[in-house]
Amino acid sequence: MRKLLIFAILITGFYSCDKIEDEYMYDDSISESWESIADKTSDKLIEEFWNSSGYFNYGSNESDLGFQYWPNAHAMDAVIDAYIRTNDAKYSAYFTPWFEGIKVKNGGNYYNEFYDDMEWNALTFLRMYEITKEEKYMTAVNVLWEDIIKAWNEEFAGGGLAWKKDQLYSKNACSNGPASILAARLYQLTKDQKYLDWTLKIYNWQKNTLYDQATGAVFDNIDGRTDVLNRVALTYNQGTFLGTAVELYRITGDVIYLNDAQKIANYTITKCIDASNNVLRDEGNGDGALFKGIFIRYFVDYLSLEEINPLYKNKFENFLINNGKVAWTRGNDNNVLLFGSSWGTVPVGNTQLTSQTSAAMLFEGLVRFSNF
Repeated sequence: MRKLLIFAILITGFYSCDKIEDEYMYDDSISESWESIADKTSDKLIEEFWNSSGYFNYGSNESDLGFQYWPNAHAMDAVIDAYIRTNDAKYSAYFTPWFEGIKVKNGGNYYNEFYDDMEWNALTFLRMYEITKEEKYMTAVNVLWEDIIKAWNEEFAGGGLAWKKDQLYSKNACSNGPASILAARLYQLTKDQKYLDWTLKIYNWQKNTLYDQATGAVFDNIDGRTDVLNRVALTYNQGTFLGTAVELYRITGDVIYLNDAQKIANYTITKCIDASNNVLRDEGNGDGALFKGIFIRYFVDYLSLEEINPLYKNKFENFLINNGKVAWTRGNDNNVLLFGSSWGTVPVGNTQLTSQTSAAMLFEGLVRFSNF
């Protein structure tokens, strides 16, 4: 992902650190069900962005036919969500064309110079394997996994997975969080101890290096040449560290991971927000527009746990629902059904794949949540 150097601008002014209350700030009711809204948003994702060559365009209305490898994984995840929700073959019909199409568009393989990009696609391939049991998806996961773990080195920052193949000193939350989720899910699928060992190894390094254990903030990266921390806390990094804590709690039953998850979630919904409407903040166009949706995916996974402290559970659930209400009533023109980087503002001009995918993940997540 070619994104991390531009986010210093996100630190000041733009984001509120005000604490939210348990109840909604935005009380307008919506007449449609989350299922209906998810149908419309996810279908619009396909209608507006799908390329017949077998990948998702980066921009709407075919205004940008450029290929972006990592957002394609998340767009397909939203399609997978829709398939799981509906069991409608119109969604699974995209699995093989996409799997083959992105390989062609990526130069004939699934490798990438960014380790996190490969991790995201491996997570999507794994979901497709779990649904279809087709070995081609698992084969691709294994190929990518063997390349991903080459990112681990202890020369810089005492461990951790590097972000980019030519920058082994840059250890980033975005390359460690998704990898630990992938390892945890591979362990749960195969029961091979090596995957759990990797999960714990990555998680513990990130917790000790890129995590503020007092506040729940997940820092963006550390430069292993200088050990200087970039303390920006972005929603998607919060989400993937949260996601790993949930996976480890499910595997081990150790309450320490449940406590970590609570702290991470609480930090995100109190610090990473737009306080004017009580929703996750706008983190910009391009890559940044995907961040909120990634957090929501793992936040919903967390909310599925029965053991969440009841003093926090209602607050967390209200926050999720409020995001959906604001995004649906303020964040799109219902005649167009396209979403921008802000869930509180109707987009102006073309919509990108990243922002539409985030909205689809939000509404698909709300359907999953409503079915708990």
